[in-house]
Amino acid sequence: MTKIFPEIKERFGFGCMRLPMKGNEVDYPQFCEMVDAFLAAGFNYFDTAHGYIEGKSETAIRDCLVKRHPRNTFLLVNKLTNDFFNSEDEIRPFFERQLELCGVEYFDFYLMHAQNKQFFEKYKKCKAYETAFKLKEEGKVKHVGLSFHDSWQILDDILTTYPQIEIVQIQFNYEDYDSAEIQSRACYEVCLKHNKPVIVMEPVKGGILANLPKKAEKIFDQLKGGSYASYALRFAANFSNVIMILSGMSNIEQMRDNLSFMKDVKPLTKEESDAINKVKKVFDSLETIPCTACKYCVPNCVKNIPIPEILVDLNFQKRYTNVDSSWRYNIHTQNKGKASDCIKCGKCESACPQHLSIREYLNEAQLQFEIKKN
Repeated sequence: MTKIFPEIKERFGFGCMRLPMKGNEVDYPQFCEMVDAFLAAGFNYFDTAHGYIEGKSETAIRDCLVKRHPRNTFLLVNKLTNDFFNSEDEIRPFFERQLELCGVEYFDFYLMHAQNKQFFEKYKKCKAYETAFKLKEEGKVKHVGLSFHDSWQILDDILTTYPQIEIVQIQFNYEDYDSAEIQSRACYEVCLKHNKPVIVMEPVKGGILANLPKKAEKIFDQLKGGSYASYALRFAANFSNVIMILSGMSNIEQMRDNLSFMKDVKPLTKEESDAINKVKKVFDSLETIPCTACKYCVPNCVKNIPIPEILVDLNFQKRYTNVDSSWRYNIHTQNKGKASDCIKCGKCESACPQHLSIREYLNEAQLQFEIKKN
């Protein structure tokens, strides 16, 4: 598949939504080390968006990648995000600002971000796809694609409406493969139908598939193979139409582990595939909240509630029933909104790629961490 885009050296990409942090700032020395290691290993694909890390991802890429390495040694992906335009006239100025923040003159790939039924109607109305195709004609974008979070029927509609789309980014991992909500398998098959190569996001499901329940850990430990994350990434690599697999690496140790098996990625053995199916059954029995901590919900919350952190606290309580997670909740909500501050507006749920019932979970958190303690 890489022959379609010969500029892509390997099928492994650096997702820059979860970078190494020091407090609220990107850890530049560690990010520079990760960038250098990534390029030295022969990989060259970097993915960002304007809203990542409250706008700090783009500038970190500028300072740690663009200023330190020749432009022809890396590929840079950016996105047109729903929150940052409301009319056709606002798209180009926003795009030019993205170029400026990243310190580049063009993007190798430009994606219509987080497409779903609601967003797609807005993008059509604002002629966002048409604008992106013009930017490609002008050489400011090399390839136009989309990232997607909805049902396979909506994806089919988008690709039918805009056959010029060159590539599709979908959430794809072994836990979501047969999920009725995420529909990884069905969306992948739509891409096959339209002959569109696939970029995989969330192959480790926001770290969930790297931090397994004890019962699931024992299943993989019996294989005496690689890390838990390696099985998730290699699952995605098993599919021939997958041209790129993104990983949001937040420290150098994660990067070194990923590089160790993604440089010469090996197909899953039958024993490994069987183990993955067993791990899926463990997850199915847990009933934990499948939040990936993408934080798309956060900018939409008028009460500044740290929603992903609260959902993590609930999951921690579900997994470790003998542990009191109240202290975690109190830390996460210090100087921020609490679950009880939710006004039930639903904006968080509209932005959630996982289609989570966030308001219900906040009710649960209020009961678990506030009411029970009073």
